[in-house]
Amino acid sequence: MGVQWRKSSYSGDNGGNCVEVARLAEGVGIRDSKNRGCGHLTMPLAQFAALLAQLKCQPS
Repeated sequence: MGVQWRKSSYSGDNGGNCVEVARLAEGVGIRDSKNRGCGHLTMPLAQFAALLAQLKCQPS
């Protein structure tokens, strides 16, 4: 089975302009939904969790 990329349910139907994430063997992949063919960033799961925690603390 291939990698399952997901986007946030908060993204709505905005024409696909969002960030997608996927669980990978080496951690978490992050890519731009507009430019899927340009590759992705990969980070360890613990660093991704810390990134999300920090982003949730930021005012919107």
